[in-house]
Formats: sequence, C-alpha cells, structure tokens
Amino acid sequence: MRATKRDALWLAVPLLSGCFAAGPDYRQPQTPLPADWSSPKTGGPAAKMAGISRWWTIFNDPVLTELIERAQTGNRDLYQAEARLREARARRQLAGANLLPTSSLGASASQTGSSKAAGLSSGTTGIGVTNEKYSYSLDASWELDIFGKKRRAIESSVASEQAAQEDLRDVLVSLRAEVALNYIDLRSLQNRLSITEANLASQNETYDITRWRQMAGLTTQLDADQAKLTMENTRAGLPSLRSSLQQSKHALALLLGLQPNSLDALLAASAPIPAASSGIATGIPADLLRQRPDVRRAERQLASQTAQIGVAEAALYPDFTLSGSIGLESLAYANLYSAGAKAFQIAANTAWTLFDGGRIRSNIAIQNALQEQALGLYESTLLTALGDVENALTAYSEERKRRDTLKAAVEAGSSARALAEMQYVSGISDFQRVLEAQRSLLSAQLQLTISDAEVSSNVIRLYKALGGDWPAENTQEKTAHD
Repeated sequence: MRATKRDALWLAVPLLSGCFAAGPDYRQPQTPLPADWSSPKTGGPAAKMAGISRWWTIFNDPVLTELIERAQTGNRDLYQAEARLREARARRQLAGANLLPTSSLGASASQTGSSKAAGLSSGTTGIGVTNEKYSYSLDASWELDIFGKKRRAIESSVASEQAAQEDLRDVLVSLRAEVALNYIDLRSLQNRLSITEANLASQNETYDITRWRQMAGLTTQLDADQAKLTMENTRAGLPSLRSSLQQSKHALALLLGLQPNSLDALLAASAPIPAASSGIATGIPADLLRQRPDVRRAERQLASQTAQIGVAEAALYPDFTLSGSIGLESLAYANLYSAGAKAFQIAANTAWTLFDGGRIRSNIAIQNALQEQALGLYESTLLTALGDVENALTAYSEERKRRDTLKAAVEAGSSARALAEMQYVSGISDFQRVLEAQRSLLSAQLQLTISDAEVSSNVIRLYKALGGDWPAENTQEKTAHD
C-alpha cells in the first residue's frame, strides 16, 4: 500500500509542475507601420524578385568579395559576438538543467574508538571499544516547478539566446557594410589621386608654354606666375590624398583583424570605383520586422524581460521539494551487501516566505520597469530603422541625379579647357580663361568621382538599413563610370 501511494505521488508531480506559470504570457507588440515608403524607390515589388544574400556580388568586384570573406573570419568584433552567443546558449542549457532533478552518489567509511583511560569526572574506567560504519547512498532531490519560476527562466534564456543570435547577425551586417564602404572610399581616393596627378601634368605643360611665351616676349611674367600658382596649388593636394589613402588601407586591415600594412600589396594597384550592376527592390516597411537584426534583437530582448516578470512573481508562491535517498548501511563491511543493510528515505518539503520587508514586491516592480524600458527600446529601434531606410532611399535617388549633372559638367569642362588652351596659344584669348577652365575641370572631375563613390556607398547604406538582404532587379543601372 505504501508503494502504491508513493507511485501515485510521483505520477502526479509532472502534472502539478506544468499546470501554472506566474507572470504575463509574451505577445509580440503590434506596431502600426506605413504601407509603403514615402521616399523614391529604385526597383520593383519585392514579391516579384529573387532574393540575394551575397549582396556585394552586385558590384562585380573580386577584391571586394575577397575582403568581405576574409573579414568574416578575422574580425575581432565578430569573434566577440560569437562568444556572446556561446555564452547565451550555455545559459539557456543551464536554465533547462535547473528544471530537472539532481542526484548524487556518496560513500563513507568511518572508525571510532573510545578511550581506555579513567574518566576524569565519573571515576569510571574506559572500555576501549572500536566502532566501524560503512555506507553507500544514492541521493536525489527535485524542486517542483508548480508556479512556473523555472519555466519562465527557460523562456527568458531562450529569448536571450535568440537575441544573441540577432546581435551576431547585426555585427555581421555592419561589418560587411563597413568593409564595403571603406573599400569604396579607398577606390575613390585612388581615382581622385589619379585625376589630380593627370591635371598636375597638364598644368605643368601649360606652365612650360607660358614660360616659353614669356621668354619669347609674347606674354608677361604675370601669366607664368599664375600658371605656377595653379600648378603648385594642385600639387599641394597630393599629400593629403596619399595620407587619406594609406589611412583607408589601414582601416580595412583592422576590419579584417590584420596589422595595418597587411593589405598594401593587394590594394596597391588602382581600380575603378565599383558600381552596382542591378537596381534594388526595397519591399515594404513590414519587411524590416523580418530582416533587420537590431529590430529582431530588441524584440527578443523584450520577450526575455517579459519572462523575467514571471520569475519574480513566482517568488510570491511556496516552493515544493521532493527528496529521497536509497543505499546500504552496515557496522561491518562484510555485512554491507546483505539484504538487511538496505536503507531508504523519502521526504516532501515546502517553504513559503511570509514576510520579507517588501523585497519580492520591489523585485516585481523592477522587472516590470525593465520590461517597459525594453518595450520602449524596441519601438525606438523600429522607428530608427524606418528612418534609416527613408534616408538611404532619398540619398541614393538624389545622388544619382547629382552624378548625372556632374557628368555633363565634366564633358563641358573638358571641351572648355581644350578650347581655352587652343585660343591662348593662338593669341585669341588671355591666359585667365585657361586658368579658370583648368580649375573648373579639376573641380568637376573630383566632384564626379566623389559622387560616383557616394552612389555606390548609398547602395551599401541602403543594404544595411534594410537588414542585410533584399531582392534585386536584372536591369542594368546606368552609371557615370560604366
């Protein structure tokens, strides 16, 4: 009969431990979102496009691809994010283990002997007996999760692990974007350096011509001095460009987890600024909830903190623990394995905090306040994400217009400089027009190069704002450097 009652108790435990969970059940916030973007879009509906994950391949640049792939294995921030994910996974496993019983195996052997000397107080004589005791025991205990404290802790740790996964993805998205942006900047600097050097060579030829004409009495010293002034001003811009170029190489190396000068050989040769070979379909604002890792991370952090309220509220209810022990005990080692040496113990314990000075209630209030903070962070992160996409779309659209205008300006500037130089040599116009045409052309060429880089950079920023993945069109984008 006693065995039957014990069996019934053990069968009832799983039912009792899963019938209630303190605290609120989590529900994802239903944040109202706009139906579409207000800024100009660059592609067609996302539903009609095929998604890509290796977005950098739209630039068709093998060096960029190599840099990003190397960064994914060498970046130290990414290494830290991976370690944080492993920590969160271990914490989730620890929380799950707390739901299970614990058991331990013990063994002991002891020997005690009484004194043979006379007792100091009673006047008796010691008998000098030696006692021995041997035992083996298997002990087990199980804290029943009747009010869901441990289940809420598991729920919180699972959400925290998912948040760590999104944190890792967020670091990866940012890393790829930073590598690409630094690479675009490096190619822009190389092209600006080449343009400046080409203009310097042209201005040097103009200076030689003015000196010959001055020596022949066809012009004054003023023309030669003005030509030299323009030439030296252009030359003065070279050191800062070279310095910025070297710093850009160093920044790329650090992103890859390398020493500053490790990429000098790979990036020594100049190359055109990479341009996206396809347009971008941005989808709808609701896609951000599925794609952008910082939004997903904030939502999982909110879920984790909501579960912590349940952990705190469960402290209001009593704790129930089952414990038991089975083993062998004997005063003689020879009898330890006999039938009469068997021993067991089973117990049920409960504890309920009746007065704690308001500690439990204060902790519940703290967890509720933290949950409200997490909700505010989630909503703020979502609004920031929407703003990032709108800004990136506007910047991309407007910079393309600016680039087209600058391209026309460079064409006109090239023609104006050639005509001004020809008319000056022929004596039809003065030298001031030549200087003005040269300066205007150099300025337009540098601005066009910067704009080319900015268009590509805005594509990357839009990628980052959309969360690292978007559908792409097959239509070729017309660029100034195609």
